[in-house]
Amino acid sequence: MLSSSLRVARRPLPRRKRFLSIHEYQSVQLLNSVGTRNSRSTHAKVAQYGIPTPKGLPAKTKEEAVAALRQLHDEGSSAVVVKAQVLAGGRGKGMFDNGFKGGVHMAQSVNEVENLAGQMLGAKLITKQTGERGRPCNTVMIAEAREPAHEYYVAVLNDRVTQGIVLVASAQGGMNIEEVAAKDPDAIITTPIDFEKGLSIEEGKTIAAKLGFREELQGEAAGIFSNLVKIFKEKDATQIEINPMAETKDGAVLCMDAKFGFDENAEFRQKDIFALRDVSQEEPSEVEAAKAGLNFIKLDGSIGCLVNGAGLAMATMDVLALHGGNPANFLDVGGGATPDTVKKAFELLLSDPKVKSIFINIFGGIMRCDYIAEGVIKATKELQMTIPLVVRLKGTKEAEAKAMIKESGLKIIAFDSLDDAAERAVQLAN
Repeated sequence: MLSSSLRVARRPLPRRKRFLSIHEYQSVQLLNSVGTRNSRSTHAKVAQYGIPTPKGLPAKTKEEAVAALRQLHDEGSSAVVVKAQVLAGGRGKGMFDNGFKGGVHMAQSVNEVENLAGQMLGAKLITKQTGERGRPCNTVMIAEAREPAHEYYVAVLNDRVTQGIVLVASAQGGMNIEEVAAKDPDAIITTPIDFEKGLSIEEGKTIAAKLGFREELQGEAAGIFSNLVKIFKEKDATQIEINPMAETKDGAVLCMDAKFGFDENAEFRQKDIFALRDVSQEEPSEVEAAKAGLNFIKLDGSIGCLVNGAGLAMATMDVLALHGGNPANFLDVGGGATPDTVKKAFELLLSDPKVKSIFINIFGGIMRCDYIAEGVIKATKELQMTIPLVVRLKGTKEAEAKAMIKESGLKIIAFDSLDDAAERAVQLAN
């Protein structure tokens, strides 16, 4: 059993995200689109979402950005907003790795748009959510500038308390909703939604009235609320966040920005949505791991970890921390690993220059220890490993695995005790 002091000190365990995020320009296209009900319905019906947003066009080059500006000018827009398309919050306050400040800028002329797009495209945007490495900006969105008279916050989310979905709204939009909830909980309106029936226009009008929409705009707001719930259901979303939803000075109700999350377990029936995935926004090593069926999350320590099972992974990370070490990753090979997948796991561990030692901790239940041993030996030979390797194997085919390691003649340090093995891995990393 872990000591109480250690349980308190444990860092939150990172987990692989169970949802897909898409870019803002893709979210806008979905909001504006015509959708079809999925197979949950016995009668396929076409649903017009038609949720209003500022007009916006994506551009992957400076030339496309200028063409987008000219198209919006032809459609009556004068000023535009150039927005870096990076899957992270805080873009406006971010900084690119080339020194250019801000991922959101106003512009009017061709020269302004061309210059802004040129500074953003191909560079990495660093925000409070990306970490110091930032994320690449491969696309910008050129959107018409619309001036809000008031900004609101609206989200559709899964709710554990009601075991259903809820619509969360606030009249204090355009800012961090967590801060609003902390300072003024009464400013948050939470409405449980019947999953089968959705949200009626009358129910939506009641919410709009509570938020303070003018009476003549409450119907428009209600229509948006209702259609957001519809998208959530039909597209297997896990989150829809509109921040801000604005009442503009010219009397329109628009979704000014959108953030979507979709359930990865629904990929088989949402192929159009998952075709939008941008892997350039993800950690490359995690993308490679997923292809091999490995659950890998990169951390910032110096001890590469290879385990089977999330529970054992947490215990391993705790014991390393107890001895003063920091894991470089969370890597769960699961119960179906083969020698080849173990080798792939080693390739991922060795791709991190900060890794100074590797700790393998396997409890053989479904997983056979001799498979792990075979993969370890194969990887050590073929990858010409020079990093110290500590191994602890317990369970199914344990004796055979230990014999294989001993007969290999390789410098693999084997332990029976988890505590002793972790202590040695930390010493070698230091």
